[in-house]
Amino acid sequence: MGVEPVPERPAATVDTAEGRLLVVADYHAGIETVLRTEGVELDSRGDQRRERLLGLVEQTSPDRLVVLGDLVHAIGDPWDAERDELGELFDQLSVPVTLVKGNHDGDIEPFLDTVDHDLTVTPTEGVRVGDVGFAHGHTWPSEPVLDADFVCVGHEHPVVRLEDQVGGGRVERVWLRGGLDDSPFTDRDYEASIDGELVVFPAFNDLSGGTWVNVEGQDFLSPFLPDGLAQGEAYLLNGTRLGRYETV
Repeated sequence: MGVEPVPERPAATVDTAEGRLLVVADYHAGIETVLRTEGVELDSRGDQRRERLLGLVEQTSPDRLVVLGDLVHAIGDPWDAERDELGELFDQLSVPVTLVKGNHDGDIEPFLDTVDHDLTVTPTEGVRVGDVGFAHGHTWPSEPVLDADFVCVGHEHPVVRLEDQVGGGRVERVWLRGGLDDSPFTDRDYEASIDGELVVFPAFNDLSGGTWVNVEGQDFLSPFLPDGLAQGEAYLLNGTRLGRYETV
């Protein structure tokens, strides 16, 4: 069992005793509408997001879709644009969905209760399925999540800045993978055996920004990162191993 990234996509599959899971993080439905209120004019890409996710479901044939938090973008009660985007998505999704609640999903339950789909919302501390723990990453995971062989989180939206020989640069979304270091958790009275593998997912939404993990002075968002990631390495979406993320 493991967490297997889907080539070229910010998604992974996890095979468990309960079936195959397709896992994505940070969907941020309706982000364009929220950004417009901040002066950023963007046409909605909700249709493209939906088609990308539906294509992944068709490609990977999962038994369940797991969203590692931030299904919506506006913090609090979902806006109309978010409701409309998700309504169309759930109408076309063929598999049950588990939402591991993130910091942007504050009041999402009343809306999801109106949706005609098989939906489960977990607490912000996350959920464990077999040997894999899932949490959004904005708060401290539960003990069963940390006790898992693999711990999957989102929230951070990790990206790297890559430069060419003539000084040009580009930003790429990346996976972060490494050992789960117990040092950030020692003062929290956990009894879990914290020695699994930590997988930090890239954001599914390519407009949501991120933490430039190889740029000096960038602060991580999660309370247990970067200290909780031991010997962390970065991987591009195409699978290219970049090595230690700090030195990319």
